[in-house]
Amino acid sequence: MPQHIRTIIVPGWRNSGPGHWQSLWQAQLPDAERVLQEDWYTPRRADWVRALEQLILSRPEPVVVVAHSLGCITTVHLGAAAAAQVQSALLVAPADPERRGALADFAPVPAEPLPYRSLVVASNTDPYCPVRLAGAYARGWGSEFVRLQDAGHINVESGHGHWPLGWALLQSLRQEAQQAADAVALPAAAQAVA
Repeated sequence: MPQHIRTIIVPGWRNSGPGHWQSLWQAQLPDAERVLQEDWYTPRRADWVRALEQLILSRPEPVVVVAHSLGCITTVHLGAAAAAQVQSALLVAPADPERRGALADFAPVPAEPLPYRSLVVASNTDPYCPVRLAGAYARGWGSEFVRLQDAGHINVESGHGHWPLGWALLQSLRQEAQQAADAVALPAAAQAVA
């Protein structure tokens, strides 16, 4: 029997409001789950990572992560057990915790390759993270890198509501993840029949 793919939305600092593409996508994806943080305004790495790990590990199905800003950095701090369940990740406009005091607890940012397919999307005009740093993150994480022109922090303030390009990237990752899960399930099902 094919495994269901879970989509987990990981907002950044101060959460994503109702007009943010993460919130709009969550409303469109009936199976999407959103990680909830106890404190969106004074983020602590241990708390944020624990909340995401608990959500991922709450069920056995493979996961596609959709992260924005500090949510990207939270995702790359995942421990091995939770990371093993991640099939792929869309990491949009990663934050730079080393240059922003309120986020300093998330530094240093891991620079090791991620154990799953990942796509980093960043803009040359993001006020919170220089595009060169986002590119360095992508290289360290082994991620594909999509550089947008004049897209700001890729949020409501920079004019990104539903954000069709991001939606297309997510759909592609979800489709690939489902195909991979189905390919694993087929031999197991054939063995069970035999």
